[in-house]
Amino acid sequence: MSQIRSKQRVADHGEVFTPAWMVEAMLDLVKYETERIDSRFLEPACGSGNFLVRILQRKLAAVERKYGKSDFERRHYALLALMCIYGIELLEDNIAECRANLLEIHADYLNIEPSDDIFRAASYVISQNIVHGDALTMRTDDDQPITFPEWGYLGKGKFQRRDFSFDTLASSSTFSTEGSLFASLGKHEIFKPTIIYLTMTVRELAALVCDAAKEVE
Repeated sequence: MSQIRSKQRVADHGEVFTPAWMVEAMLDLVKYETERIDSRFLEPACGSGNFLVRILQRKLAAVERKYGKSDFERRHYALLALMCIYGIELLEDNIAECRANLLEIHADYLNIEPSDDIFRAASYVISQNIVHGDALTMRTDDDQPITFPEWGYLGKGKFQRRDFSFDTLASSSTFSTEGSLFASLGKHEIFKPTIIYLTMTVRELAALVCDAAKEVE
């Protein structure tokens, strides 16, 4: 990126990039969560993924420590680690770079090729979790409400997906505040998924990449 373009983008979008040392210092403030495989992180202005890349690397290190001796578990929990990372980005080139960076790190860790089912499954997950849109308006670049999938690993190679609207998720802190009108209610009574999918395997997730490509054509 040229210096002139960078200045223009800062003026137009307030675009800045957090230096690596600051990313590490900020993540260390929640170190335990960054090293928990199934903890969920959302970066509402993710850029090219400075924060999300380091979170994924920390999660994959946790996968290696816990499941490094079992290739089956290692592969599935590495996918779960990726499934728990979310981002929203306004600029199209940034969103493409962020997705590519996350996919590269995941693929390098598992030493897999683009033809591998788990590579294609990871590609599909990233396409769903890293959204091209505006976190302030909570809408995608094509003016649809932002929706995020909540992924869960059920064990034995099976994953569960439930979708939630971003505006509902963003209201979570309001509803759970002590003294709130809704404070006595369980979150399951307020925050209901928009869609619940059948359980899926890595192969079934990988097939969704082909389905998405056909829709584009």
